[in-house]
Formats: sequence, C-alpha cells, structure tokens
Amino acid sequence: MEAVRTRSAAPIRSGRFALARIVGLLGAAVAIAIVAGILLVVLEANPRNDVVEAVTDVARWLSGPFHGLFDLDSNKGQIALNWGLAAAVYYAIARLIVRLLARP
Repeated sequence: MEAVRTRSAAPIRSGRFALARIVGLLGAAVAIAIVAGILLVVLEANPRNDVVEAVTDVARWLSGPFHGLFDLDSNKGQIALNWGLAAAVYYAIARLIVRLLARP
C-alpha cells in the first residue's frame, strides 16, 4: 500500500510572505517619498526645478489627508510636522499589515 501524499502549505505561505514584502516595500517607499519632500521644502530647494517639483507634488498628494492637521506659525515647521506625521502613519499601517500577512 502506498503512502498518501498531502499537499504542503508552502505555496500559500510563500504567496502571503511575498505579498507582505510588497506591502512593506510600498509603505517604505511612501514614507521615503514624503520625507524627501519634507527635506526639499525645509532646505528650500528650487521649486522651479522639475525633479524638486515632482517630488514635492508626490509628497503633497500622499500627505493630503494630513494637511492642516496642525497649524503652526512657521510654514516649514507646519509642513514638516503634518507631512512627517503622514509618513509615520503610512509606515506604521504598512508594518501592521506586514505583520498580519506574515503570521503563520
């Protein structure tokens, strides 16, 4: 009598781990884009430069829900605080999703 072979759960697990890696990478990329936008604004990069404009536009769009959350006297400080909070929240949510996906 032959032994019955059962399917291993490796393909399902590896698919979940791959998805977890992608989510983690996207969360880190979003946070990096926002932090790059903060640095360009705070360090007063030339806003007419195409690269600076593209990075700050992406950061502004990604941090949209956090605009005006805190109202400071300094425009740079306000952008740094609100956009920095957006970067931290996006990264934390991505890490939470990664943990949930990577659970055995």
